[in-house]
Amino acid sequence: MSTPRPLRRVITVLIILGAAGAGIWGWQHYRAGSGGHQAEAAKDPGKASRGPAIPVTIATVQKASFPLYLSSLGTVQGFNTVVVRTRVDGQIDQIAFKEGQIVQAGDLIAQIDPRPFQATLDQAKAKKAQDEANLANAQLDLGRSVRLGEFATKQQTDTQRSTVQQLTAQIAADDAAIANAQTQLDYASVKAPISGVTGIRQVDKGNIVNAATQTGIVTIAQIEPIAVIFTAPEERVSDINKAQAAHPLQVIALSTDGKTRLSEGVLSVVNNQVDSNSGTVRLKAVFDNKDHALWPGLAVSTELLIKTLDGVVIAPNEAIQHGADGLYAYAVDADNKAQVRKLQVGPTNDRDTVITSGLEPGDRVIVGGQYKVKPGATVAFKVADGQPPPALTTGSAAGGAR
Repeated sequence: MSTPRPLRRVITVLIILGAAGAGIWGWQHYRAGSGGHQAEAAKDPGKASRGPAIPVTIATVQKASFPLYLSSLGTVQGFNTVVVRTRVDGQIDQIAFKEGQIVQAGDLIAQIDPRPFQATLDQAKAKKAQDEANLANAQLDLGRSVRLGEFATKQQTDTQRSTVQQLTAQIAADDAAIANAQTQLDYASVKAPISGVTGIRQVDKGNIVNAATQTGIVTIAQIEPIAVIFTAPEERVSDINKAQAAHPLQVIALSTDGKTRLSEGVLSVVNNQVDSNSGTVRLKAVFDNKDHALWPGLAVSTELLIKTLDGVVIAPNEAIQHGADGLYAYAVDADNKAQVRKLQVGPTNDRDTVITSGLEPGDRVIVGGQYKVKPGATVAFKVADGQPPPALTTGSAAGGAR
């Protein structure tokens, strides 16, 4: 059924009146709310413009000892490295080591067929026995000539005496021949000249080797202790020599990315000549290397401890900012507001920087989130990993007052 026209008109008028009333109520409510905010702003003008606290990470400035390291790159090498070669010719009967094995000085490396050298030794010994028999007979003849006295001619006596002397010298030569044959026989047993780790075998059992061949049987590298060769700028040579004259200098070996500490040793040699082409001097450090963390040929980063500064003010590197007027840092005062501190700095390392002016021990500095911070901004902070909980010290309060 259709709605009568008069009724439709009444419904339309009611809808229009309801919409108008809702609009008037909303406008009045908005006016009332706006007036309340304006009144609140009038009571606290700063509250309307103040933004939320900026989240940052902070660390505490500390007073501590600061080691001065000279960083460089180096290469590990065996303290001693020997290519084991044969000193006699012959066929290898035995290989007495395993590749990568740690051997001691005097251990058998390879055995060359000893029979030819044993035969030469036996021949030399037999020759000596023959000459000793001839000498004994000559000495008897000399004794008979001497006892004959005037019945023997002087020539006969002198000849017999000369024969004895010749045979005595021949026996001395036989002794030398025996010693030489014994040495050659000993050389048939190739032994390790130093203690160390063996490399990859260069020759196999059954091969013929000779003393003139440049290729060795194996290479032995001494790794306990072990050495690292690295360089330093020529302008630091004087500082290094002065420091080394006072006490042994510590050297730290790290992985090439500088994250893993491998071993700790001492500086042993400063090379006697500076390389004029590179402007550097070669240095050698020695490490005990009991855990074999260092291996010949390994590339490492090195840190040479030249000296230690005691009782200096240090701040994390992340706190140091570069501006148009120089270096600065954001410090957090007692009201948790950020303040700019102009800095003068000293030596630095991969983690901290020495602060000569601008910060005091106990000051709280921002190390994360600085790009959001402006002078005077309120901050909400958390403590950086590895940092002690910040304590609002006298220095911090004074810094805020400044």
